[in-house]
Amino acid sequence: MTKRLSVVDVDLCVGCQSCMFACNRRFAEAGLGRSAIHIQSVGGFERGFVVKVCRACRDPPCAKVCPTGAIYKRAGGGVLLNYYKCNSCGNCAKECIIGGVQWDTSLDKPTICVHCGYCVKYCPYGVIRLEELPPGET
Repeated sequence: MTKRLSVVDVDLCVGCQSCMFACNRRFAEAGLGRSAIHIQSVGGFERGFVVKVCRACRDPPCAKVCPTGAIYKRAGGGVLLNYYKCNSCGNCAKECIIGGVQWDTSLDKPTICVHCGYCVKYCPYGVIRLEELPPGET
């Protein structure tokens, strides 16, 4: 069954970045440089935070503007990335209207959520979750 990461309640986010550290750990690295999820302050605790992560668009604009076909549709929404085809043009990051395409500066390539859900178990406040999609929504 296809799964998709979703933001349950952004108002619960305290900006701890645990999800970001967990995502980056998939690459066996410390830090945040390759995280596919990004937490951004919109003015501190008073104003809250924004969770920037691929929201699994049904018709992803980032795939439409990829000149090499490195970004292609994923079953259930969103995209997958073929690093070998990517020419680092950055069109995908510019075209994503929610800022869900992060940029890996060490590889000079995009990092896009693959909806694995690894970050979910590290979010202490239940801000994000991995949802199974019904068969008709793939």
